[in-house]
Amino acid sequence: MTELHQNLINGEWVGADASENINPSNTNEVIGLYARASQQDTLDAIAAAKAAFPAWSRSGILQRWEILSKTAHEIFARKAELGELLSREEGKTLAEGIGEVTRAGQIFEFFAGEALRLTGESVPSVRPGVGVEMTREPMGVVGIITPWNFPIAIPAWKIAPALCYGNTVVFKPADLVPGCSWAIVEILHRNGLPKGVLNLVMGRGSVVGQTMLDSKDIAAQTFTGSVNTGRRVAEASVKHMRKFQLEMGGKNPTIVLDDADLAVAVETTAQSAFYSTGQRCTASSRLIVTEGIHDKFVAALTERVRAINVGDALHKDTHVGPVVDPSQLKQDTDYIEIGKSEGARLVVGGELLKRDNPGYFLQPALFTEANNQMRIAREEIFGPVAAVIRVKDYEEALAVANDTDFGLSAGIVTTSLKYATHFKRNAEAGMVMVNVPTAGVDFHVPFGGRKGSSYGPREQGKYAQEFFTQVKTAYTAAG
Repeated sequence: MTELHQNLINGEWVGADASENINPSNTNEVIGLYARASQQDTLDAIAAAKAAFPAWSRSGILQRWEILSKTAHEIFARKAELGELLSREEGKTLAEGIGEVTRAGQIFEFFAGEALRLTGESVPSVRPGVGVEMTREPMGVVGIITPWNFPIAIPAWKIAPALCYGNTVVFKPADLVPGCSWAIVEILHRNGLPKGVLNLVMGRGSVVGQTMLDSKDIAAQTFTGSVNTGRRVAEASVKHMRKFQLEMGGKNPTIVLDDADLAVAVETTAQSAFYSTGQRCTASSRLIVTEGIHDKFVAALTERVRAINVGDALHKDTHVGPVVDPSQLKQDTDYIEIGKSEGARLVVGGELLKRDNPGYFLQPALFTEANNQMRIAREEIFGPVAAVIRVKDYEEALAVANDTDFGLSAGIVTTSLKYATHFKRNAEAGMVMVNVPTAGVDFHVPFGGRKGSSYGPREQGKYAQEFFTQVKTAYTAAG
């Protein structure tokens, strides 16, 4: 029989109602059964986290370091196993799956160190004989809601700092990909995390997520997902005056200038737009190309896209795996038809593919003759679909790049120090890439955007403390 993976509530594995976790590379394969939490389960998890907070928030830094460090080491040791699980449930290639698991381990290792580096400030008051201390304290119960496209890295970069800084957690992973989330919670639980500190409630957003948002006992809510759901998180959080952090969509540009190295431009844009099946909020779906290099670039990128092998995520010769599920596949193909109807030219890809096993396989699609007012250039598709926009020069390219409701990531390919420097300063995005893909950031530096892409403090690195802690100022009179 297929194993049932239960929710973790107050240190106990509970739950019977379950859903199947299906492999998008082979829809005949059920990866596992994963329990779906009820409203009462979620309320119990919140109550457990609230009860566990006083002790955990005052726990020793060595205890936190040890748990997070042991978790990191186990993730590293099991990266092949967990990477395969990730690829089976989400559809990333095995190399990408193992890479993401490795990143999760690095994140836990980083925040294990941060537990030993908690700092504050001590300054003299303007009043003689009085000292002032500024310290950081945990928020309380943190609600964590994560998406399906990075099923282990994003949970890691939210859970690790939450625990590092002394918060307790109620964690709801994406209903579509619960496997990696269950694995990471099981590792933390087995490595000594006290009961109630981390609670896993898998299931539907309409049940689990909504119960979390309705609770006055959640002190801070961090969310990564769609813009529409992000707005609901914001509205609910304001009602309870809770701290909240949102990472949402992107419509990221990559500019290719006339002076660019053509090979670098082609590889950078192909990696940015199509790898991980384009299912990254940092993916570049707008390729803004100046006139002098446009035709050569389009010809070369077209051949590069034709050479992309789409197939089973676990096959060693696969470059791009399947789309994650039927709903996302329909969204991708609908936008391909929208692009055609708007007058853009589909030069390569866009076809549904058949492989040995049934799955959601789509050849990456490249449009040309697009403009920045088309829906395929303004709305997030979240699939392997990119549009080339021809512009006259750098100045027009920058204006087009910034003409978007989003502001997560932006890239440029150029050999000009002048244009690279200007772009880094003037691109309206939280992350800027020069001659490297827009998708892919380090684990020890801040992640986040501006405009409609993000709200609240940055994630990752030392900047994570801005969300997961609150500042206290204390005065002491001498003598």
